[in-house]
Amino acid sequence: MLERSHIQSTGFRNVGPEGARTGFEVRIRQANYRSSRLSLIEGVDITVDGILYPAQHNRFRLGDKEYSRDEMNEATQTRLYVGDHFTVVVPKEGGLARGVHLVGSAIRYRHPYFPPEFQPAIVRNERYATIILP
Repeated sequence: MLERSHIQSTGFRNVGPEGARTGFEVRIRQANYRSSRLSLIEGVDITVDGILYPAQHNRFRLGDKEYSRDEMNEATQTRLYVGDHFTVVVPKEGGLARGVHLVGSAIRYRHPYFPPEFQPAIVRNERYATIILP
């Protein structure tokens, strides 16, 4: 079941083999009030304990497919529906330390029906989440 917060408490974990972590991932609930095409998401910045991990370096996983920022632009037929979730995979050598972290997200949505001067719409969220395994 998805939580009210865009940043989900489940799905926050280190990735890569134990002892040689390559990064971490954050599960995010689709924050738009209606469904959206993947190509209309300009990216997701992640902040952990005040350190910014910009969207251009992060990968985006929807289901079993992972996308780079450029591949998201091309995914014009892939949709995110209300209630869906996706995972942002952040490269960080060694991953994150075990413990509680303050995690923030900034999702940049483009809306084809908004005037260009109001684009992108940025949806921000922040919460504490815990890494169990280093």
